[in-house]
Amino acid sequence: MSRLLVVDDVPLFRAGLVSALREAGFEVVGEADSAEAAVNAAESLQPDVVLLDILMPGLSGLEVVEKLTAVAPATRVVLLTGSESEEDLLAAIKAGARGYLVKDMPFPELVRSIEAILEGGAAISPQMAGKLFDVGRQLLRHQELLASRRPTLTGREIEVLQMVAKGHTSREIGELLYISENTVKNHIRNILDKLGLHSRNEAVLYAVRENLITLG
Repeated sequence: MSRLLVVDDVPLFRAGLVSALREAGFEVVGEADSAEAAVNAAESLQPDVVLLDILMPGLSGLEVVEKLTAVAPATRVVLLTGSESEEDLLAAIKAGARGYLVKDMPFPELVRSIEAILEGGAAISPQMAGKLFDVGRQLLRHQELLASRRPTLTGREIEVLQMVAKGHTSREIGELLYISENTVKNHIRNILDKLGLHSRNEAVLYAVRENLITLG
């Protein structure tokens, strides 16, 4: 039987939820009405799942998530909340929550979500899943915009940078590529102009960070 800890500072809601969960076959091993009580209960009981409200006395539910995962690493933390904020959703995921469920969801869906989490999955209420996709779409567009603005180096410029990274002088690079030393210097000057940098070392670090070249 799965062991649950229910954390909510509204006694009537908490009592109703505990009763319904027990009728559904879950073992509710504890209840808490504050952040501190939730952390203490999770540490001593080590439940399989913590159902946690965001709006809590003292620390917020989001701040409690990290504390819960620290004292009970095997416990899955699920936010059960009235908040449909994208910021709260992303903060919960970042903090390590395995679920983000809204309080007005049908109880059978809550049961299925808990079961999915117990099986190693994650769960997000449908309306919040849509918002998560919207955020992901915006992030991809932002990355595409950044990529479109990224300076493009030619194959020869990357080749020169790779040799600079290996410690070759401009003269040595020219000899290896069968071009003049002045041509090498022009390539390096163009690279710095494109990247808005001031030294060879800065250009090498940029190229390594962008996976254009490798060190060694």
